[in-house]
Amino acid sequence: MSTNPQHIVFLDGDTMAESVSLPAFGFTHTLTVYPRTRPEQLAERIAEADIVITNKVAIGADALTQAKQLKLIAIAATGSDMIDLASCKEHGVAVCNIRNYATNTVPEHVLALMFALRRSLVPYRQSVQNGRWQEADQFCYFDYPIYDLAGSTLGIVGAGSLGQSVAKLAQALGMKTVFAEQKGVSADQVRSGRVPFEDMLRQADVISLHCPLTPQTEHLLSTAEFNLMKPGRTVLINTARGGLVDNEALEQALRSGQLGGAGIDVCTPEPPPADHILMRLLDLPNFILTPHVAWASQEAMQALANQLVDNINAFVAGQAQNLL
Repeated sequence: MSTNPQHIVFLDGDTMAESVSLPAFGFTHTLTVYPRTRPEQLAERIAEADIVITNKVAIGADALTQAKQLKLIAIAATGSDMIDLASCKEHGVAVCNIRNYATNTVPEHVLALMFALRRSLVPYRQSVQNGRWQEADQFCYFDYPIYDLAGSTLGIVGAGSLGQSVAKLAQALGMKTVFAEQKGVSADQVRSGRVPFEDMLRQADVISLHCPLTPQTEHLLSTAEFNLMKPGRTVLINTARGGLVDNEALEQALRSGQLGGAGIDVCTPEPPPADHILMRLLDLPNFILTPHVAWASQEAMQALANQLVDNINAFVAGQAQNLL
């Protein structure tokens, strides 16, 4: 990498909270931060950049063709599905991402959704606000089911750092945890420490998704999978990628009572339009939708910012790390 001053462009700076600060870079540079970047603005904004930072702005072959000086795309996240990695390789552009920064924040969000759904916290709060407690005319009422997490079974899809961290927290609560083998793997090919995918669906009281979105995992859960779950009992948590779940099948499973509840932090697209199917489910007492914030504790966002700058400093120093 040249020792000349580097021009860094951050395409979607608003994806970091104002409370998060970027540490000092270890080299001479200019930094241009755009709050957000629309597709039609991309090519112009990266045309003279040496380094581009992006969280969710997609960068494809057309934009790369016009970015003659670009040497590094530093993803301010773990997922890389919005970057055309093959085109980056063709144009000699390195790509790095953030790793293992969310091993507290995402699992804690997962557990928060588990508690809220298994104990019906949202509908009970709403019913109190609506005057139901006074109508009950006694010290309590039982309009919504409550189930303990202790003694229940958590099925985890994805055995990476996040899946393992969720399992550790769940076990501390007295839950039994099972890791699912990849869907479609025959019983005799199941790896040690895992159970067949369909067996996990049948066993689990709670299912948490922690796998990437690929052509193989798109609509990982659809009607057939929901029908294998415990009728009216199983709770689904998705903090991974929206495309892992067939939303039409999810709606049917929730409204029919086949699925006990769902806590969703991700969808496609983001943000969802007002008429998105997940927005239509907000009337249900056993459905919670949060705006892709499982990753966004203050501590995790600052750790991400620190690692982002570390990645860029390492690349400029000729010691690239976290390359894809």
